Amino acid sequence: MSKRHPIIAVTGSSGAGTTTTGHTFSRLFASEGINAAMVSGDSFHRYNREQMARLAAKGQFGERNHFALAANHIDKLEALFYDYSHTGNGRYRQYVHDEDDDLIAEGHKPGTFTPWGPLPADTDLLFYEGLHGGVISDAYNIAQYVDLLIGVVPIVNLEWIQKIHRDTHKRGYSQEAVVQTIINRMEDYVHDIVPQFSHTHINFQRVPLVDTSNPFVVRDVPSEDESMVVICFRDPTEIDFVRLLQLIPGSQLSRHDTLVIPGPKMGLALDLIVRPIIQRLLLRRAYA
Repeated sequence: MSKRHPIIAVTGSSGAGTTTTGHTFSRLFASEGINAAMVSGDSFHRYNREQMARLAAKGQFGERNHFALAANHIDKLEALFYDYSHTGNGRYRQYVHDEDDDLIAEGHKPGTFTPWGPLPADTDLLFYEGLHGGVISDAYNIAQYVDLLIGVVPIVNLEWIQKIHRDTHKRGYSQEAVVQTIINRMEDYVHDIVPQFSHTHINFQRVPLVDTSNPFVVRDVPSEDESMVVICFRDPTEIDFVRLLQLIPGSQLSRHDTLVIPGPKMGLALDLIVRPIIQRLLLRRAYA
């Protein structure tokens, strides 16, 4: 953690909703006039799309899959967090998604990476969104550098439904292929993804209010209106629950450290909860 160079990380598995949460943070930063260095966890994958496909065709799956620490440059991610917390800079790259029109226009091929280079200069904070922002293992401790670590964790059946729907409708995969990917990733999901949610400061977990008992036959993703969101805080003494209960219609406390809200209010809750925390981080930075 660093008073002068704070780091915020949102961590969660593929299809969990971390990207959507990242968009919410982008809007928050813009409204507060915050110049954030935005970093995607996809950029630290060890293999590009073609390399991963070739390895998968051989049954090797690129040191299994992107969930696995071995399939990522975790050393470079930790170095980035260390460098930023100490100097306000560091090295990163960008993964080129199919919808990244600006990068494609520059000549970068979808499914590849841009060259490694420095972060933009003079940023107020570093924001990371991806798979491994809260990793603590025998070899790495990334979580120690994060000033605000947020987990986005739908219950697992909902997570699978979201992934199946996204990958079949937006990425053109067959349902059979997506289900096989889920199966192939399970061991690494258990060992490398799930433990991070014990290190987070706040977890947001969406819980559907409709039947998802067999996620492999559900055709539609449960909507926000058909969901509740369970928000758990590591240190509830820092949270003004009275204010949140007043400002979020339909909210309630289920435990001393847990707030439950209607699904459509997640964006509002995220803003009400994290905006004061970010303001405190920047105030601390100003006086450091």
